[in-house]
Amino acid sequence: MKRIFGTDGIRGVANIEPMTVEMALRVGRAIGYLFRNSSKGRIIIGKDTRLSGYMLEAALVAGICSMGSDAILLGPFPTPGIGFITKDMRADAGVVISASHNPYQDNGIKVFNREGMKLSDEMEKELEELVFSGKIDHVRPTATHIGKAYRVVDALGRYIVHLKRTFPSGLSLDGIKIVIDCAHGATYKVAPAVFSELGAQVVVMNCAPDGTNINRECGAVYPQAMASRVAKEGAHIGVAFDGDGDRAILADEDGRILDGDYVLSICGLDLLKSGTLPKRTVVATVMSNMGLEFTLAPYQGRVLRTTVGDRYVFEEMEREGCALGGEASGHVIFRDHASTGDGIITALQVLKVMIKRNASLSMLSREVIRLPQVHRSLPVTRTPPLESLPEVQRELEWARGVLREKGRVLVRYSGTEPKVRIMVEGEDQGLISHILDRLSAAMSKSLGGEEMG
Repeated sequence: MKRIFGTDGIRGVANIEPMTVEMALRVGRAIGYLFRNSSKGRIIIGKDTRLSGYMLEAALVAGICSMGSDAILLGPFPTPGIGFITKDMRADAGVVISASHNPYQDNGIKVFNREGMKLSDEMEKELEELVFSGKIDHVRPTATHIGKAYRVVDALGRYIVHLKRTFPSGLSLDGIKIVIDCAHGATYKVAPAVFSELGAQVVVMNCAPDGTNINRECGAVYPQAMASRVAKEGAHIGVAFDGDGDRAILADEDGRILDGDYVLSICGLDLLKSGTLPKRTVVATVMSNMGLEFTLAPYQGRVLRTTVGDRYVFEEMEREGCALGGEASGHVIFRDHASTGDGIITALQVLKVMIKRNASLSMLSREVIRLPQVHRSLPVTRTPPLESLPEVQRELEWARGVLREKGRVLVRYSGTEPKVRIMVEGEDQGLISHILDRLSAAMSKSLGGEEMG
């Protein structure tokens, strides 16, 4: 059976398979059918600020209503907010129309269950079967059994209140100056309100979406301008969100960029020192720096690793009873507050540690150990199993033999873009750069691709 779900939902160029109106209609019908209760389903729909969101939203709504379920429209809304509102309103499912950090011409569909959690692999396969099998083609409610669509105007306010409640009531952001980069995305209304209402002096960047400027040389993928602005403004911290608001990349007061591994280290150390980190464990993916283990080890902390994807991190956190987990890319999950990465909550939790310890972000980051790490992405037009590429396997075997226990190498296909990702880390910067070049050359030769930065 055809697969349309990747690492983080369905994604592709808008108006080209699989992100067509026709596919969105079929996905909407499958969602409307799968999440019906005894009478009809109530499906929350939010989106980011992409031009194509209107087109796909209309198709999803038509599909959902055609199955007798109701569509509840929230408009532009951060992805983690949809997870929260779905559970808060006791809806049967939530849908986000977003391609996260991708450029505006892309779009995607992510689905949450009634508990506000991303769907498991099994439920995604069930949806795919409904989309492609023809099993529900005959289901055609009529008359009063057809669903309706309506808008809820107070959802943004509910989410803002929820976010503020994740910050301790005894603390304030008075005297804190913060630069936020909203990436012209879904946080453009929420983030300025949250930080200013908690007392911070807020400098806002990239907060005027026009449908085509989301993520354009700004936000979590391009945090350099935000970091420079922090130093220029004399701010205490900078935060860059991605287009749908589930990621955050930080900058300290000197304009030094800090990724999700720094957040996991800083917050993990704080919880370890206070004796409140469940099982003394942080959950991370295979992409997180080995320095995370070295940072937590002196305080008897440990790291559990999963495959790439914040939903896999959350599933492991649920299984193990862990409270903190995330990805170097900026998805960080504080399970007491959210079931997915939430960039605003991430920033608030780091601010909490700064205020509680009366320490600057640069001071906190000095406790973090990092091994040199290099990355490269190569575009691909096909994705044969890596095991079927002899030259790549020879280079991998050589690299692992050279690095041994003092480093790691990882090669994987992206689940959200047509690319292969290569990561090498170790103690010697020159060596890992050489390994990266050799692996990149082997991949390019084997797949016929060209290097990308």
